This record gives sequence, C-alpha cells and structure tokens, in this order.
Amino acid sequence: MFFDVFSFFTLIVLTLLSVIVSHASNSSSSSTCVVKDKEEDAELGEMATMESLIGLVNRIQRACTVLGDYGGDSALPTLWEALPSVVVVGGQSSGKSSVLESIVGRDFLPRGSGIVTRRPLVLQLQKTEPGREEYAEFLHLPKKKFSDFSMVRKEIEDETNSLTGRLKQISPVPIHLSIYSPNVVNLTLIDLPGLTKVAVEGQPESIVQDIETMVRTYVEKPNCIILAITSANQDIATSDAIKLSREVDPTGERTFGVLTKLDLMDKGTNALEVLEGRSYRLHHPWVGVVNRSQADINKNIDMITARRREREFFASSVDYRHLAGKMGSEYLAKLLSKHLESLIKTRMPGIACLINKSIDEIEAELHQLGKPVAIDSGAHLHTILELCCAFDLVFKDHLHGGRPGGDRIYSVFDNQLPHALRRLPFDRYLSLQNVRKVISEADGYQPHLIAPEHGYRRLIEVAVNYFRGPAEASVDAVHSILKELVRRSLAETQELKRFPTLQAEVSRAANEALERFREDSKMTTLRLVDMQSSYITVDFFRRLPQGNEKGGIPPAAAPIDRYTETHFHQIASNITSYIRMVSETLRNSIPKSVVHCQVREAKRSILDYFYVQLGQMKGNQLAALLNEDPALRERRQQCIKRLELHKSARDEIDSVSWS
Repeated sequence: MFFDVFSFFTLIVLTLLSVIVSHASNSSSSSTCVVKDKEEDAELGEMATMESLIGLVNRIQRACTVLGDYGGDSALPTLWEALPSVVVVGGQSSGKSSVLESIVGRDFLPRGSGIVTRRPLVLQLQKTEPGREEYAEFLHLPKKKFSDFSMVRKEIEDETNSLTGRLKQISPVPIHLSIYSPNVVNLTLIDLPGLTKVAVEGQPESIVQDIETMVRTYVEKPNCIILAITSANQDIATSDAIKLSREVDPTGERTFGVLTKLDLMDKGTNALEVLEGRSYRLHHPWVGVVNRSQADINKNIDMITARRREREFFASSVDYRHLAGKMGSEYLAKLLSKHLESLIKTRMPGIACLINKSIDEIEAELHQLGKPVAIDSGAHLHTILELCCAFDLVFKDHLHGGRPGGDRIYSVFDNQLPHALRRLPFDRYLSLQNVRKVISEADGYQPHLIAPEHGYRRLIEVAVNYFRGPAEASVDAVHSILKELVRRSLAETQELKRFPTLQAEVSRAANEALERFREDSKMTTLRLVDMQSSYITVDFFRRLPQGNEKGGIPPAAAPIDRYTETHFHQIASNITSYIRMVSETLRNSIPKSVVHCQVREAKRSILDYFYVQLGQMKGNQLAALLNEDPALRERRQQCIKRLELHKSARDEIDSVSWS
C-alpha cells in the first residue's frame, strides 16, 4: 500500500517536471525563433535598403543623363560626378566586353576590330524575381522593351553612329542602358572606350589622347570605383588600365583588379603572383575570370553555360583551386555590388548636403538671370519700361551720390572752372600797349573829349568774350561725365544685361538726350556770357572817380593827360576791376546754367523721348528689343535643368528609408 502511494506521488512529480522542462524548452525554442526571425528581418531590411540605395543612384543617374549632366567640363554644379559609380577601364583586347557580358549573363555588346566602344555606356543592372522575363531598356527609347539582346547590340551601334558617325570618332555623351534580369545583381557599371596606343585607319590622330582624356575625366573623381581589366597573358607592368589607375589612385583604395584570359596562359605558367597580390598589391583582392573564347562566341555558347564552365575551371585547376570561392564573374559582380552599396551609404549624406547647397546656388543665379520673357506685346512693353526704370534709378543714384561719379560734376565747378577763369590772358590783353592801341583806334580821327567810352566798350566786349571758352569747357566736361555715368549705369543694371539690343537702344536714347541737353546748356550758358558784354554795369564806372580820388589817383580830366601812360594804366585798371566782377558773376551763374540745362534735365527726362518712341512701336519691334543674349538664355536653360535635376534628386533621397 505504501509503495503504491509512493509510486503515485513519484509519477505526479515526474509528470510536473516533464511539463516544466517541456515548457522551458518550448520557451527557449520560441525565443530562438524570435531572435532568428528578427535577424532575418533585419538582414532583409538591410538588403531592401541597399537595393533601394543602388536604385536611388540609378534613378538620379538617369535624370542626370536626360538633363545633359554627365560630368566633363561644366561651369555649373554637376551631380553626376558626386554619385558613386563603377567605371570599367581596359586596353583593347583585354577582355573588357567579355567581362561585362559575363556579369550580365547576356551577349549584347558590339564586337569587332579597333575601337568598338566609342561612347560611354552606363549599364544599370536590376535584379528581378526568379522566373521573370529578362529585358533591356534604353533611356533614349523610353517604354520600349528589348527582349532580343541581339537587337540591344544593334541599338548600341546605331545610337553610337547617330552621334559619332561611322568615322570611328568618340563622344562623351553616354548611352544609358538598363537590364532587368533574375540572373544579375543590383549594380551600375560605366563602360568606356578601350585605351589604345595607335589610331587605326579612318580615325583622327588625336584619338589616342582623346580616349585617355575621356577615361581620366571619369576615373579621377574620388567617388569612382575603378574596375581595371588586364589580360593574364600580358605583363602586368605594361597594362594600360593598371598604369592609369596607379596614376589617379596610387594607394589602390578605389581600384579593383580583374585578370582575364587565365585559361589562355602558356602551360606551366599561372597568375598567382598577381592574384595573391605579390606582383602588384591593391587595397582590394584581385579577381580572376575566364571568359568565353572566340570559338565559344562563334558557336553561340550561352552565358549560363559559360558561367558553369568558368566555375568548373577554377574548381578543377591545380593552381587556382584554393582561390575558387573568390574567382569568377559571378563573384566579381557580387563583390562590386556590395562595395558599391557600402560606398553609396557612406557618401549619401555628403551628396545630400551637396544637392541642397547646389539648389541654393542655382536658385540665386536664376534670380540674377531673371525670368523668361512673356510673348505678348503688352508684356513686352511692360518689361521694357521696367528695365528702363531700373536703369534710370541707377543713373539717378550716381547723381545723388548713392553711387560714385556724380561728385565729379561738382569738381568741374569747384576746381576746373575757377582754374580756367584764372588762366584767362587778361594781363596780356589789358597791357599798356594794347590798351593804347584799342583806345586810339576807337577814337578814330576825332579824339575823345572827356572819357574814351568807345574804347572802354570795345575793351570790355573783347575781354568778356574770353569767358566763352571756360563756359563751353564746363558744358562739355559735365556732358562727358554724364555720358560716363550712363555707361556705368547700363553696366550696373543687371536686368539689362540679358537684352543687348535693348541695352544698346537705351544707350543710344540716353546719349542722344544728353546731346540735346548739351546744346541747350551751351546756348544758355554762352548767352549768359553774351549778356555781360551786351549791357555794361554803369554804376560800377560811375563809382570809379570817387574810388580813385579816395585812393589818391587823379582823375583823367585834363586833356593834356589823356594820352599819357598814367592815363592808359588807369583805363586798364578800371577794366580789370570790372572784368573781375564779371568773372565772379559768371563763376556763380555758369554752374547754375549747366546744372539746370544738363544735370536737372538728365535726372528728370533722360529717357522721355525714348518712351514716346516705344509708344509708337509695333509688337514685332518690341519683341526685337527683348532679343535676349543667347549666352544668357542658354545659361538660364542650363540652370533650370540643373535645378530640376537637383530637386528631383533631393526628392529621391528623401524617399529612401535611412533607419
């Protein structure tokens, strides 16, 4: 009985323990599954993010190509050069095309002797779901899918010839090709013309240097990954690709070395010195590939079979068996894809900053260049009047002192005019000899009785005429200053620079107005001078006897003294005093006349006559005035395209999840 009870309790305890252990085991298993699921989700999320990053760069590159931004010499900010890319570089017959076709898994590139690739080919690979149809799309043929890859080859040839002709010339304008396939990895490659040492028949002599220059513009950029293709059956020291990459990337941090034609090496030799980094070390490991032979191509051996044969070559090779896992075109594609993804993620924050900065700079320049001109006559007239007002404001600002130049007008009156008046030759003209001559000639056959009035008037009239020179010089000096201010104002009116025809017409109208003002000013100012000789101030001479008596100089009253030297000295002294008074009067009145007739009128109505002419113009004449400078129009169009590109890129970047 005791044992039965004991057995019963033992059974219960064991059952409870079993339940506890089972629960713990299930909990542990459940936790492990949760962790594993989280890791898989994180990995999938990271893969999705990376795929979206490469897709992001692909979309931006396509936009760059459409809008004409593919690097090279450009005065505008270029987004293309900031984007990470893999550039394929190699000499002719290095196997460059075969490597690309192996990565894609399709035979689609033109082949032949000489330089076959004559334009950059931007090749964007997009991995699709297994079982989906493979197809290709060209950016210049939107919405047209190519499932026959022989037609892709033909289209590359035709598009190349459409721009370069059939004379073997090259062009920096890229062809943009996207391939969608389950047999590729997400990757973007830029295939460039093969480096060559001599020009073949039909090519310009500069072709060798032209190709090297084009390749350098790509590989010199710090965001460029260089895929240097070298044939295994040539000395690595003579490789064109390695030589160029060594120059632009001496540390080898941006260079991936690819060794082709390993299967064509002489028996008993191998490329381990290169592949293991002993012959020429790079930051990244060398990758060996085995491409299809010409016989395979002639037999139409497909790429899938070629890839299988390549794997078998490395797996069965005594020399390369230990490196088989890191050899072949499939491994190369994955390696490049992973590195490109990593580089994009690293550089993207900097690219985003560059885009925002470029948007600000381009918008500022567009503001300076102004908006495009409307097409109707009313808008044309409104625009012309606005531009004329802008010029007028700048011109007035010069006169008012807000801008330099107007102060020179005051300098004419404060320095130039007084100096000219002081230099008039009155001492020579009123010399004793000349006064005697003029007085004697004025008396004629009948000598004067009391005072030689005719002689006085003749001396004064001739002396006053001397003031005409300084008066005219003041008018001309102010006119020259006003013309210079017009020239400056035209140059400083930024809005007018867009329209050289209108700028020339405004210049013509303003200068014609200044000529009219000058003529009016000259007439008025010289009239002031003539007034001084037309009417002599009598009171001045009436006061002279009293002044002379007070000064101890006897009056010229006695007839016996009229022709003495003292008498003629007195006449010269009297006229000199009068001329000084006239000089002081003109020194004050000439500036008033000049300012009133020239400066005031220029400030008030320099373009009034031009406005009347505008009102009489027809629509086509107004449009002709707004014939914009072609260089500025082209600049605005480029800025608009660049702004559209950068804003599109900013939106693309904002759409990607960075978490």
